[in-house]
Amino acid sequence: METKIIGGKIAEARKKTNLSQAQLAQQLFISPQAVGKWERGESMPDIVTLNRLAEILGVDLNYFSQAFPSAVTGTTPHAYQTTKAHTWDMSLGNWVDADFSGLKNLHEKFSGSNMQRCKFIGSEISGLLLKSNHIDSCDFSGSDISGSRFQACQMVNNRLKDCSLKDAEFSGCHIKDNDFTGADFTGAAFKSASLMKNTMANAVLRCTSFHSTDFADTVFEGTLEDCYFENCAFSKVTFQRVTLTNTFFKCKNLKRIRFVECSADRMTYEFLKNGKAELSGITMI
Repeated sequence: METKIIGGKIAEARKKTNLSQAQLAQQLFISPQAVGKWERGESMPDIVTLNRLAEILGVDLNYFSQAFPSAVTGTTPHAYQTTKAHTWDMSLGNWVDADFSGLKNLHEKFSGSNMQRCKFIGSEISGLLLKSNHIDSCDFSGSDISGSRFQACQMVNNRLKDCSLKDAEFSGCHIKDNDFTGADFTGAAFKSASLMKNTMANAVLRCTSFHSTDFADTVFEGTLEDCYFENCAFSKVTFQRVTLTNTFFKCKNLKRIRFVECSADRMTYEFLKNGKAELSGITMI
């Protein structure tokens, strides 16, 4: 039933844009017979092809997958458009050099996948479940990944510049050599994770919590507000030109943290002092 619904939507959008099956197939580098099978509901394109279809036909990706009226100008809604949305499960895939840039409203599973050199630039992919993923050299710049859950993932050498990671959760993850410049971690939580050699310049850390997390070779810049560090370990960690307010450090040893031109309120200052931190690089607000 779902393949017929999606097939009907492909046919409707194709006709609205005055493309023949052959012309559409040519742009997708496939056979016209494949397009015919989609429109008859005999088969269904994969998510990468659907994303390309959306671009060619001038529709949003959720035109194919959600119970919304047609996104094609002037199209009259049909009964099939109120059918339950298709559930995409991107798990157990081997995604290499795939371009998902501009992907919209993918709120589904993406677990157990190998993801290398993929592009998600400017995508809206909040609420994803990523479990046991290997994510290497991917570009998520400017994407909305808020509310997503990363569980036992290996995240190495990725670009997450200016990403929204609000309310995201990282548990049991190994996070190394990633660029988080300008990323928004408001409300994010890290649990039993390790963060090594990541760039955190001008990242927003507000109500961000770190539990049993190991930090190594990391430089923080910007503002930390209402943040929480509990049972964390630090090695070669620098807070540089950082303003710390109402930030809680409940860690055994803070001696390996270096503070350079930082400022802190009284509460945060006392937490750092209690943890034996070197305070010469901190001025009181």
